[in-house]
Amino acid sequence: MTSSTPSKTAEQSTNENSNQILTHKLLLVNGVNLNLLGKREPHIYGHTTLADIEKQLVEHAARHGVELICIQSNHEGKLVDDIQHHGLLADKSAQVDAIIINPAAFTHTSVALRDALLATQKPFIEVHLSNVHAREPFRHHSYLSDVAVGVICGLGQLGYQIALDYWLSNMYAVDTNK
Repeated sequence: MTSSTPSKTAEQSTNENSNQILTHKLLLVNGVNLNLLGKREPHIYGHTTLADIEKQLVEHAARHGVELICIQSNHEGKLVDDIQHHGLLADKSAQVDAIIINPAAFTHTSVALRDALLATQKPFIEVHLSNVHAREPFRHHSYLSDVAVGVICGLGQLGYQIALDYWLSNMYAVDTNK
C-alpha cells in the first residue's frame, strides 16, 4: 500500500508529546469475531483463545511495569467509544501511551476506527493473525495501515508479542530480552 502521508515512528510520536508524562499504560484493541479465537477457522487463526493471548500479554507487560488494558467488541461503536475514552477523554493519568489494535474485519471497512485512533494522537501498531495479503482481495486494503507506526500480519499470536515488545522497548526503554 502506498501512502502520501508517511506514518510516524514511535520516537517521532513520543517526541511530539514530550511534555506528556507517560502513564505506563497501553491499550490492546481486538475487533469483530476475535472473541471466537480458538474455535473459528483454527487452520487460519490457530487454536489459542483471545483470553490466552491477553493473559500472556498482560503478564509480560506487568513484568516490565506496564499496564495493558484489553478490550474486544463485535460492535464498531463500542470500540470507538473505548478508544476515545482510554486515548483522549479519561483523566490524563488514566490515558494510554500507545495502542495495539487488531481491527479484524473492521480493517477493511471502518473509517470510524481510523478517525478515533487519529483523534487520540496516540501511536498505534496494527496487528493481524493471518497474512491478509495472501487472502481474498477485499482483505488487502486497510483504512489504518497508512497512519499506523507499523503493521504486523501473518505471524499468528506472535504478532501481538512483537507489537508489545516494540512499545516496551521504544516507548519505555525496556530491555525485553531480560
